[in-house]
Amino acid sequence: MEFDQLSNKVIGCAIEVHRQMGPGLLESVYERCLKHELGLAGLSLATQVMLDLSYKGLTIRDAYRADRIVNNALLVEIKCVEQFSKNH
Repeated sequence: MEFDQLSNKVIGCAIEVHRQMGPGLLESVYERCLKHELGLAGLSLATQVMLDLSYKGLTIRDAYRADRIVNNALLVEIKCVEQFSKNH
């Protein structure tokens, strides 16, 4: 699956979760629902994945923790807020 197709599918899954569950829940609830929705769509979700980084030939092991990775290709970040600021 091409990257654009994957990202569009993930966005669609996230929108479906929001339509079904609405606003106001904890991030962990949305994460579990999204994992289920992605599974229904034939996609996989890995959580808390440690990643290595490279810098000019230097490999830094476990330098970054990705909260969520879909199909081992797309990094996804879920954020829950009570309200958006109109100033920014």
